[in-house]
Amino acid sequence: MVEIKHTNNESKGVFELYYDGGKAGLMTYSWAGDDKFIIDHTEVDEAYGGKGLGKDLVKAGVEYAREKNVKVIPLCPFAKKVIAKTPEFQDVLS
Repeated sequence: MVEIKHTNNESKGVFELYYDGGKAGLMTYSWAGDDKFIIDHTEVDEAYGGKGLGKDLVKAGVEYAREKNVKVIPLCPFAKKVIAKTPEFQDVLS
């Protein structure tokens, strides 16, 4: 089972992903003003590779951007690639 916990403060945030109770990865971001945030790092533990968990993290970020009506700047190469390959995520691009 996948669970994602989100923590946000005034300047930064993190999505932490848990898989079957163990911490499997995270995605960090930084706010760039009030209307967009920069995804700067996405990481999934090698033990959990190949399960699509990195994409789950990016999806959580995209859904958060939609909820807050803000845009995303994917500086993280992984997040940038996932958004580029997933047309339904591209509405949040800055």
